[in-house]
Amino acid sequence: MTEVTGVPALVERAMATARAVGFPLTRQEAGTGLPSASLPGTGRFLGVLAASCNGGRIAELGTGVGIGAAWLASAMPADCRLVTTEIDAARAAAAASVLGDDPRVQVLTGDWESLLPPLGPFDLIFADAGIRDQEQFGVLVTMLRPGAHIVMDDLTPAAALPPDSPHRDHDPKRVLFATDHRLLWTEVVLPGLRDSLLVGARAC
Repeated sequence: MTEVTGVPALVERAMATARAVGFPLTRQEAGTGLPSASLPGTGRFLGVLAASCNGGRIAELGTGVGIGAAWLASAMPADCRLVTTEIDAARAAAAASVLGDDPRVQVLTGDWESLLPPLGPFDLIFADAGIRDQEQFGVLVTMLRPGAHIVMDDLTPAAALPPDSPHRDHDPKRVLFATDHRLLWTEVVLPGLRDSLLVGARAC
């Protein structure tokens, strides 16, 4: 990074690509249920985790146009490897144009369920593909080394939800983390106080 509050050059390049192809940079731009880019707060959090993956492997589900992957690649050690999967061919191509100069990064086009398991285990998984199914989530946790982390973003903190929101008592992503006995987990609220992410560590 150029400064403490700065954005890595690779992330800036990915953000410029997102604007050029019309990929939303925020959940508000995307609208309900549609994909959007990783927020800077999420990116910085991912960078903190990626920086400790010495000699490790990182997986990302849902590359988009490469903003999350750019945060990860900018922070991870030189001996770390990142594989990121995107089911949309056009988005994967855009991400590859951003990340293709880094030999540590591999952008794969297709379904993560067939592409990623043979490449594990992983030291960090960023699950940015809208996972809601307990069985799919269980596969992801199985792909983690003991002590490794899994992250999901695009949540709204309970305090920022409308009083009548059903997510106050039952949010599908929180349920996934809370019901997998192999994980220790917590919720991290981002600086704007309107977005949060979940992070879990495989304990067994």
